[in-house]
Amino acid sequence: MNSFTSALSRRNFLGLSTAALTWAVSPARADTEAHEPTAPALPKWYGFNLLEKFMMPYCGPFQEKDFILIQELGFNFVRLPMDYRHWVDPDNWTDFKEDVLKEIDEAIAFGDKYKIHVCLNFHRAPGYTVAQPAEKLTLWKDKEALDACALHWKTFAKRYAGIPNERLSFNLFNEPGAVSAEKHYKVTAHIVDEIREVDPRRLIICDGRLWGRMPPEELLPLGVAASTRGYEPIQLTHYLASWLEGADRFPLPDYPVKGENTVMDKQWLKEKHIDPWKALEEEGMPVMVGEFGAFSKTPHTVVLSWMEDCLELWKEMGWGWALWNFRGEFGILDSNRRDVIYDNWRGHKLDRSMLALLQRYVS
Repeated sequence: MNSFTSALSRRNFLGLSTAALTWAVSPARADTEAHEPTAPALPKWYGFNLLEKFMMPYCGPFQEKDFILIQELGFNFVRLPMDYRHWVDPDNWTDFKEDVLKEIDEAIAFGDKYKIHVCLNFHRAPGYTVAQPAEKLTLWKDKEALDACALHWKTFAKRYAGIPNERLSFNLFNEPGAVSAEKHYKVTAHIVDEIREVDPRRLIICDGRLWGRMPPEELLPLGVAASTRGYEPIQLTHYLASWLEGADRFPLPDYPVKGENTVMDKQWLKEKHIDPWKALEEEGMPVMVGEFGAFSKTPHTVVLSWMEDCLELWKEMGWGWALWNFRGEFGILDSNRRDVIYDNWRGHKLDRSMLALLQRYVS
């Protein structure tokens, strides 16, 4: 644990954000129903990312049919990665579009109807995104961006206050990049304060820094959960991905992936990408896998072999997971892989082999 985290240990309440301290000791937290998810314990959630509001310019309502099919297939979780520009004008961060917010309300209602947990995520937040184009202001240093982002999350917190954590959680930022632990803590603590001022019980999940790779141990004092990723080895999962620079130069993947000085196999996955997060969990921050998957250009047999190792490791850890995505080139429906014989199912092309693999690890 680094010196910054040590200075903010759970045993040292000096310097905790007001909301984090209140959450830790308040009667409201103490009388939370035993079955309601809180940061100290996450259920075993298994499901998918749904992309209706993932990125502009497309902005469609979430589809009830997706929730029906996900429930029918035996899964219980959806993450909704969203672009804030859907519900405000990017030039006016305080003018909310009620019609778009109602579409998010509808998705939460679908989750309730079909017993599927809904996790709301700002994939693009005011001042931060992993996508292009970059934001004009920077969340980690510009007060205007931080104030706008806090306003957006507080607006969501007010809107959904009282919805139990078994139905709804907030995942603040998608894969914070090369930001320091200190800045990450400062910004996250402020957002957490704003949310818990109006919704003190809300379950909040935070991605790791360095694009989801680094366990966010600096956030231990905040009473949040953590979300990791399942995209390693990147040369296997993102082979020929057009949005990743250099992916067109990756060799045709096999698994295990053999590098110059290492073999990227199940043991490598455990040591490099499981054990550090398990250590975080043992410190008191529960973990789930918010995204994982492999692009459709990777050979299907390679994907399934790699995916099974990941699923086995996550099952051993007791972690839930969400595939990116449900419908699309990483998913089980309509993935357009050339080396898969699809089943025609409910108006979609179903990757039956991938589905069967996922279902074996739902328990």
